[in-house]
Amino acid sequence: MLIFYGPLVTLRTHLCPIDLFQHMAKKATRKKRPAAKAGRRWWPWIRNFTLLAAALGLVALVIIDRQVRLKFEGKKWALPARVYAQPLELYDQARMSPELLEAQLKRLGYQPVVKISGTGQFERVQQGGVANYVIATRGFDFWDRKEAAEVWQLRLRHGRVDFIKPQSGPDDVMRLEPEQIGGIFPAHLEDRELVKLTDIPPLLGETLIAVEDKHFLDHQGISFRAIARALLANIQAGGVAQGGSTLTQQLVKNFYLTNERSLTRKGLEAVMAVLLELHYSKAEILETYLNEVYLGQQGAKSINGFALASLHYFRKPLAELGTDQIALLVGLVKGASYYNPWRSPERAKARRDLVLGVMRDSGLITAQQYQHNLARPLRISQQNSEPVTRYANFLDLVKRQLKRDYDSADLQSEGLRIFTTLDVRAQAQVEKQLASQLRRIEADYKLDAESLQGAAIVVQVGTAEVLALAGDRKPSVAGFNRALDAHRQIGSLAKPAVYLAALSQPKSYQLSTLVSDSPVRVAGPDGEWAPRNYSHQSHGEVPMVEALAQSYNQATARLGMQLGLGRVASAMSQLGGTADIPRVPAMLLGAVNMAPIDVAEQYHTLAADGFYSPLRAIRDVTTREGKPLNRYALAVEPRFSPAAVYQLQYGLRAVMREGTGKGAYQYLPAELDVAGKTGTTNDQRDSWFAGFSADHVAVTWVGRDDNGTTPLTGATGALPIWANIMANINTQSLNAPAPEGIVFHWVDGPSGRASDENCQNARLVPFSAGLVPEGRAPCAYVENPLKFWWKNLWQ
Repeated sequence: MLIFYGPLVTLRTHLCPIDLFQHMAKKATRKKRPAAKAGRRWWPWIRNFTLLAAALGLVALVIIDRQVRLKFEGKKWALPARVYAQPLELYDQARMSPELLEAQLKRLGYQPVVKISGTGQFERVQQGGVANYVIATRGFDFWDRKEAAEVWQLRLRHGRVDFIKPQSGPDDVMRLEPEQIGGIFPAHLEDRELVKLTDIPPLLGETLIAVEDKHFLDHQGISFRAIARALLANIQAGGVAQGGSTLTQQLVKNFYLTNERSLTRKGLEAVMAVLLELHYSKAEILETYLNEVYLGQQGAKSINGFALASLHYFRKPLAELGTDQIALLVGLVKGASYYNPWRSPERAKARRDLVLGVMRDSGLITAQQYQHNLARPLRISQQNSEPVTRYANFLDLVKRQLKRDYDSADLQSEGLRIFTTLDVRAQAQVEKQLASQLRRIEADYKLDAESLQGAAIVVQVGTAEVLALAGDRKPSVAGFNRALDAHRQIGSLAKPAVYLAALSQPKSYQLSTLVSDSPVRVAGPDGEWAPRNYSHQSHGEVPMVEALAQSYNQATARLGMQLGLGRVASAMSQLGGTADIPRVPAMLLGAVNMAPIDVAEQYHTLAADGFYSPLRAIRDVTTREGKPLNRYALAVEPRFSPAAVYQLQYGLRAVMREGTGKGAYQYLPAELDVAGKTGTTNDQRDSWFAGFSADHVAVTWVGRDDNGTTPLTGATGALPIWANIMANINTQSLNAPAPEGIVFHWVDGPSGRASDENCQNARLVPFSAGLVPEGRAPCAYVENPLKFWWKNLWQ
């Protein structure tokens, strides 16, 4: 070691830096290399740089290759959750008219034909008052079972299904596929309907290849022949007239890259296309392309893939497309916005015809087929301009219920299928009647246009399913949802809770029990509470049924004070809803803030004979493959005596026949027996109506968003909307038999004392078993008494 390091130590010790530099210079001068060998100094640098560049290129290639495979083999797309309405189910004696049936078929894209030739078609033969149908259903994978495509024979007579039979199988219920009413989309708002290559019509795949990349099956990702042809065409045109990208390159650009136009991006596109072809079959690449390609825009969301584009433009699946329709879709690949058939029909038709020519020249169709399809107009459906928000208010309720059980990320990316309770026919009536009646009211009362707002909800009795919901006079516009979020005082809608609390004590209170309708004054910390009747008149001693029917404030307040605020507040809470019930006297007359959805839940408990069920907008949730995830089963809890609720229902029927709700029969059939209650708040700031039939509960609200006063009561504002909705949703009369523990007695209307059927002012009233009316009223015999609505209770 000492021998090795000795000279170096000596050199560093005895020479200063300048001497060292001179020493090296002299040495270099003495050993000058020949000029021919000077270039060799750069060769190691070139060699090392080349090796380094190759190594870095190889690393980059490995990284790019890994990214290509990861995305292609992993989860390719974030798939939105799809939300469906109730399916239409038809069975023997089901209520249905030809108009409603055909409207539903057309909404689903079924085509009327002379003779059935495939799924998604229907025939109709009219014979007098009988409509005969043949319907070729498409089939659908529902939450409970998969329905196969089937051909059904159907006959409608007098508004009902008179005959129904499938061509094969024992089924006696025809269930159409449900209408998709919306989705829960990822942040980038892409939408697609995934489809396998085996389910693509062969003509579509062959046409796409013929038009976009006729050497697709031969090249390895890039086509030098296509590049040369495009270059020559562009030189001749003096600009970009033709592209040289293969289908694989197009897929790479859409699937992996941006729309940036640069040589670097183009080079990367070519490399990735070759790598894609190296790892995957032509079939896999083509299937991914068919699901990825951009083919249009629907509001804020993009339409990707041919399967969804078929539904978007034609409202039917790919399997049902005609040759001309396939040509139009393939033509849109060149530029979906430029060739938009709704915005630029002439341009779209010219492009479609060009594709038909390629199909003919490629031998995919005959010359005769070419001429036949060339003569056809653009067979596209009517444009839906509100795809995402068509049922915005109802979907708001669905999303809130889903968030209790699912993460937002799963709802936006896993392709879940959500089957809801929406009845599109009931929803159409809610939207129509709310908007038209508000316009009429504003015109009648000379109010500023659109100064009023409204909300309406329809619920199925027994199942607690929300069938329709509008939280705005324009419920397709997402925004403040008054049905869910407008917490307003409910006024006289609170009164049934007072009477139910009383009737729940049958030994003390029956409908014939007299209550005082004299002035009331109650001292409180905020001053004296002194409610008055709407007419500013008192009525002395009146039976409870009359006080409820005529909505007497003074009588109700006195009754509530007798019962105790705690008892009434408890009854109001048990009816349902999420509102806090203040235990103050004004609560008895509706100084309680509730949203329409809370009111609907309360009145559903009354309609369901005292059985409480939380309202629901979802039936089932499944994976994209149809695997059940969650069933939103009906929850039922008995909260009130059926006998007490039946007596209250009688009182609410009296509201409709004799009291504040009788104006509803300007719109309802006289034979339709319903129950309900008007509601009006101080200064007429809120107009409410809530009521029910045997099938449906409906709640309507009208008011101003600034909580300003209106000229409306519950009977003049919300009631006409409610009645028009109920008159148009095909509902049934209240006709349930009296429950056990109820007996009927004739009483004198004004006094509530015992009477007889043929006595003047006599009425039939339900009583709790074992109880009878007190005393006896004088009888003025009536030879031919009127058949009042309550006489039907005997039947």
